[in-house]
Amino acid sequence: MDPGLEKEQTKLERGTKCCKSCIIFYILCIINVTAPVDGFSLKTCRISYSTAICIGSKLRAVPGDIPSTVTGLDLSSNRISIIHASDFKDLLNLTWLDLNINNISQIESDAFAGLSSLETLNLNNNKLVTLGENVFDGLNRLTELRINRNRIKQVASTSFKSMTSLKLLDISHNKLHHITKLQLILQHLPHLRELVISNNDLTTFQSFELTNKSLELQYLDLSKNPLAVFRITADVFPNLTWFKIGSPARKKQMIWDVQNKTFLSRVTTLDISELHLGLGDMERLLESVNSSLTILRMNAMTHNLTALINISCTIPTMRTLQLRSNKLSFVNAYLFKLCINVTELDLTDNKIKYIHDDAFKSLKNLRILTLSKNRLPLVPAATRNLPTLSELDLSTNNISTLDCHDFTNQTKLRKLYLYQNSITALKPCLFKDLKGLETLKLQTNQITKLNGAFKEHLPKLRYLYLNINKLTAIKKDEFKGLHSLQNLSLDQNQIEILDHKSFVGLTNLTRLHLQRNSIKQDKLQKGIFNPLIKLRTLDLSENHINYNESRNLPDPPFSQLSHLEELLVFSQHHRLHSYLPVNFLQGLTNLLSFKARNIRIASLDKDTFVYTPQLQLLELSSNELKELPPDLFFPIPNLKSLYISRTALYSLDFLIDANLTKLEFLQARQNLYSVIRKEDIQFLPALTYLDLQGNGFTCNCDNSWFLSWAINDSKTQVYDAYNFTCNYPQEFKSKKLLDFDTRFCSVDMGFICFLCTTCAILCLMVVSFTYHFMRLHLVYAYYLFIAWFFDKKHKNKKTPLQYDAFISYNTHDEPWVIDKLLPKLEGEQGWRLCLHHRDFEPGRPIIDNITDAIYGSRKTICVISRKYLESEWCSREIQAASFRLFDEQTDVLILVFMEEIPSYLLSPYHRMRKMLKKKTYLSWPRAGEHTELFWEKLCQALETREDPEAKTLLLTVPTMP
Repeated sequence: MDPGLEKEQTKLERGTKCCKSCIIFYILCIINVTAPVDGFSLKTCRISYSTAICIGSKLRAVPGDIPSTVTGLDLSSNRISIIHASDFKDLLNLTWLDLNINNISQIESDAFAGLSSLETLNLNNNKLVTLGENVFDGLNRLTELRINRNRIKQVASTSFKSMTSLKLLDISHNKLHHITKLQLILQHLPHLRELVISNNDLTTFQSFELTNKSLELQYLDLSKNPLAVFRITADVFPNLTWFKIGSPARKKQMIWDVQNKTFLSRVTTLDISELHLGLGDMERLLESVNSSLTILRMNAMTHNLTALINISCTIPTMRTLQLRSNKLSFVNAYLFKLCINVTELDLTDNKIKYIHDDAFKSLKNLRILTLSKNRLPLVPAATRNLPTLSELDLSTNNISTLDCHDFTNQTKLRKLYLYQNSITALKPCLFKDLKGLETLKLQTNQITKLNGAFKEHLPKLRYLYLNINKLTAIKKDEFKGLHSLQNLSLDQNQIEILDHKSFVGLTNLTRLHLQRNSIKQDKLQKGIFNPLIKLRTLDLSENHINYNESRNLPDPPFSQLSHLEELLVFSQHHRLHSYLPVNFLQGLTNLLSFKARNIRIASLDKDTFVYTPQLQLLELSSNELKELPPDLFFPIPNLKSLYISRTALYSLDFLIDANLTKLEFLQARQNLYSVIRKEDIQFLPALTYLDLQGNGFTCNCDNSWFLSWAINDSKTQVYDAYNFTCNYPQEFKSKKLLDFDTRFCSVDMGFICFLCTTCAILCLMVVSFTYHFMRLHLVYAYYLFIAWFFDKKHKNKKTPLQYDAFISYNTHDEPWVIDKLLPKLEGEQGWRLCLHHRDFEPGRPIIDNITDAIYGSRKTICVISRKYLESEWCSREIQAASFRLFDEQTDVLILVFMEEIPSYLLSPYHRMRKMLKKKTYLSWPRAGEHTELFWEKLCQALETREDPEAKTLLLTVPTMP
């Protein structure tokens, strides 16, 4: 192989390896992309636990931006009037849909066709008049349909055709008028279990008009229909266990015709409230359920109440008797004498003022007695004769005093409700017999003193409600006897004084409510909460707790509450700025939730939360914090929810270094920032919900990233983003932020950097390859440019010719020029020649001398050798002369080769090769001993015209191939 080719091949292989390395580096640059935190926003809804909530948004149509992944959709309380066929087509995963309280009057065909997973549909409180053909097509998995309180008059025969899985249908409060319309519905519902058709203006109910076969119904509600006739001629309800019938609108007695008393023999719950039926028919009705009835409701009965009670109490299986709203102002000793099997009696809302002492004497098995919403002035003595009573409800009466004997012998009582009365004080002996009491409700009274009522006697009490009273102090050992108490509600009193032993004995207490009192910070010291070693929730909100400085407290109030999980201290009543002591939370090692909104703190020490490493929810809203130091959050890396609304924050930059990698919920409403930067969000990788309502945003390119992120991405929900408004600049004020057009500022610096880097890499690769394979061509191009530049400078000038020829040669060839060329042409022939060392003007730039010499001579003689081609100045001289030859079309160039030069060495000099292919040249080595011929040819060349089209001289030396 030729050595030159071998060398070129080696260079090519090296270049290929370099190319591969560059390509690999380029690919790595492309794939090195950081995944962003995603975000999204719905125009009128919000997403919570896979449910889209659009309640009360004044919608007139179903939103089109509901994510297809939701399983629940709540569109209640809107103004939707038409359900279109395309409204739910993409919600394939929807299992429940709530359209309650709208203006829906029309449902297009196939509107629900795409909801193949839907199980529950609520269309209550709308304006539907007609259920058209196949209106519910596609709902073959629906199990519950509620369509009450509409105006339905007509039902098509195929409306319910596809609802073969339906188990509950509530079509009450409509205008069906006739039972035959129900037949069109029930024929397609083989698995229906519950049917509610109350208040439909039905005047007759006859089984043969409804169906001719047995139904699987277990629950049937026919109440509030003015039925004149109720007739069952066949056993169409063999599984019915719950039956309700009766209407206040019916003034005349209804005809009851059940031809076989076994037709209703499985009914266990019967509600005949407001039923107007003759006593004989009523006896037959109750007789038909004589063997199965356990619960009977006879509310608001207008006739024969005493007789009905006597009849019903003869049913041996009946256990629960409800007699609400029957205007029983007095309960005599005989009213319930036959109710020996009753275990639950409800006499709510009867305006009862007096109960005979023996009124319940025969109710030996009574366990639950409800006397709420009456006018009792005292605890009736009749309740003392109920040794099995476990629940007594005396709420909402006129009871003002409680005596020690009121609950005598109530050893099995578990629940006692005395709330919403006028009780002013308790007595120490009041609960002495209630050894088994677990729940005591005394809220909403006027109790001012406890008088030691809880120091003993209630060893099993677990829930005590004393809220909304007039207590001003909790004295020492006030709850000492409540060792089992778990929940104590003392909220909404007037408590100012707490003794350091107020809660002694409450070793099992888990929830303590002290909100809305007048407690001050000094009452929290002296270890007041130390006995509450199992406390989980403590509510001290809306009191008067206020600290004047943030220095450490000598006795932190919660130091012994290591099990506390929730602490609420929000909304303290004071006017001046407050502080939170650095060790306020000391001891709360398991605290999960801390709510401290509106306590007028202006700053927080960075060590505030060092005692609460498990904190997951932090609420600091409505405090003038203005800024939050990032290191404040360092001790709470598990934080999931953060509320910082109305805190006068100027930016969210603290999130960058706060290390809140688990934060899922951020509410930051009504602050002072106007720009949300990418850096503020990207450091919250777990964020799923962002609430920024009420901020005045800047509508310019600073928010372009936030706008795009809020609308388009799909991980973080930006709540109510479509209602964000602009506050600046003035021309955009009060306009919607998301209406701002960001197209003109969609400059992605990351993408630009990517493009610049890519272009730089590609340019580097091109330059490397070019230099590696074509560096000689580049050198030639450089000299060519210089020659072109000077040619442009001189070609329009009419320079006078001073010389016959300019001699361009390398210093290595100078002896030949001086010794042979110069004597021959100047000495013998008389030609005037221009030489570097002799004729160049001293002090002028070399390039100017060269240019003037070439353009001031008729010809340029280039003495070419290998050294000549390697010379920088010689290359410039030949390029300038070649420009005159090719660009001016002037024959000025004479080439004289001093040695044989291979063609490949001339390859970078494209113009020289082009010249040699068109013109002859002189070769000194080939002249040999015939030098005279060489000089003769050279003289002829000097004498030829400058027209390049003139006939070329025939030299003895042949042209180069």
